[in-house]
Amino acid sequence: MADPSFEEKVFYFQAITGLNDHDLSTEILAAHGWDLELAVSSFTSTVAPDPPTQNPSSAASPPGRDHASPAPPSLAWRLATLPFYVVSGGVGLVAGTVGLGVWIAGGLLSRSLNLLGLLPRDQAAPRLIPFSPPASEAADFVTAFERDYGAAATAKPEFVMEGFSEALRRAQREHRQLFVYLHSPDHNDVPAFCRGCLCSATVATYLNENFVCWGGSIRGSEGFNMSNIFMASCFPYCAVVWVSGNQQMELLGQIEGPKSPEEMLGILQQVVEWSTPALVAARLQDEERRNNLRLREEQDAAYRAALEADQAREQQKKEEQEILEREAAEAERKRIEEEEAQERAAQDAVKKEAALAEQRQEKAMSLGAEPEKAPDVTQVLVRFPTGERKERRFHSSATIKSLYDFVDSLDHLNTEKYRLVSNFPRISFGPEKYSLSLKEAGLHPQASLFVEVES
Repeated sequence: MADPSFEEKVFYFQAITGLNDHDLSTEILAAHGWDLELAVSSFTSTVAPDPPTQNPSSAASPPGRDHASPAPPSLAWRLATLPFYVVSGGVGLVAGTVGLGVWIAGGLLSRSLNLLGLLPRDQAAPRLIPFSPPASEAADFVTAFERDYGAAATAKPEFVMEGFSEALRRAQREHRQLFVYLHSPDHNDVPAFCRGCLCSATVATYLNENFVCWGGSIRGSEGFNMSNIFMASCFPYCAVVWVSGNQQMELLGQIEGPKSPEEMLGILQQVVEWSTPALVAARLQDEERRNNLRLREEQDAAYRAALEADQAREQQKKEEQEILEREAAEAERKRIEEEEAQERAAQDAVKKEAALAEQRQEKAMSLGAEPEKAPDVTQVLVRFPTGERKERRFHSSATIKSLYDFVDSLDHLNTEKYRLVSNFPRISFGPEKYSLSLKEAGLHPQASLFVEVES
C-alpha cells in the first residue's frame, strides 16, 4: 500500500485515537516525523480512554442487544462505529504497535533476567502476545478450537480463517452479519460455553446459516486488540456487527458471560429479526447496483462496438477514397505524360518536316538548273511506289548520287531508305555506285528507274 498523504495520516490518527482537534493531531504527527504508528503508540500510551458512560439511547437499541452488559465507553464506541476500512487499517496498526511493544518488552525482560542469572541463557522468555499475521492467527484459533471442542461435537461454528477486516468484508459481500467470538482460555466458564453452547447443534447450525463467523484468541495480537476495541470485560464474549448502508461498522449486539443454547439462540434470532429488513434492502440495492453496472458495461460495450464499427467504416471509406485519389492521380499523370509525349512528337514532327524541307531545298539547289536537250544530256524517268512519275534531264557526266538528290527534293517519299532500280536488265544502283556517272552506269542517253523502298 502506498504511503498515505499528510491529510490521510491526520484522518487515520483522529479516527483511531478519537482526537477531534485537527491542529493538535497535525502537531503530534509532525513531532513524530509523520510516523503514524509511532504517533498512535505514543498517544495511546499517554492518554487514557474516556470513562464508561451509559448509552442514553439504550431503550431504542436493537432487540438483539444484551441489556445486562454496560454500554461501551465513548472511545470504544467511536472505534466500533468507524467505517470498516478505517477499522481494518486501525486494527492492523494497533496490533502491530502492541505486538511490537510487547516483543520489545519481552526481549528486555528476558535479557535482564539472563543477566541476573535467573534464567538459563538458552531459555527465552515467552511472548505474552505473539505477533503474527491476522490470517495466521485466525487459522491457529480455528485449529485449536476444533481440536479442543469441535472434535467430539456433532456441529460447530464454521469460523473463517481470515483476519477481522477480511471477515467483515466477506459479511458485507454476502449481506450477512458478522458473529464475533473472543476466546479467553484462562476463564473457567469458557470451556463449558464452547462445548455446551457454541457447539450445540441448534446454535452452530443457526450461526452457520445466518452469520459469517469469526473468532480470535485474546492471546493473539488481533484478538487482544479486538477485545480492547469492544471493551470486553467479561468472558466468554460474543458480539454481532455489520457494515451499515453508510459504510460504517455498527455494533448490533454483545453477549458477555456464559449463556445456555436457548438464551444464545433467542438473542441471535432477535438480532437477525431486527436486521433482516436492512439486509434485504442492502441486498436489493447491491443487486440493483450490479444490474446498473452490468447494464452500463453492456451499454459501454455496445457503444464501443458501434464506435469501432463506425471507425472501421470511416477507415474503409478513407482507404477507398485514397485508392480513388491515387487512381485519379495516376490517370492524370498518364494523361499529362501522353499529352507531353504527343506534344513532343508533334514538335519533333514539325522539326523533322522543317529539316526535310530544308534538306529538299538544299538538294534541289545542288542539282542546279535542268539542262536543255543535247547529245550529252541524259533523260531520266523515275517511277514512285505510289504510281507517280517524275522526269528530268541530267548531264551525262552527272553521278548516280545526283539522281538520289533529285528524288529527295521531290517530297514524294516518307523514308530515306530506298534504292533506284532498273527493270531490264534489273540493276540496283545503291550507295556503292553513287560516284558513277550516268554514262558510266549505262543510263545514257535515257533511262527508266523504279524507287524500291527498303524494308
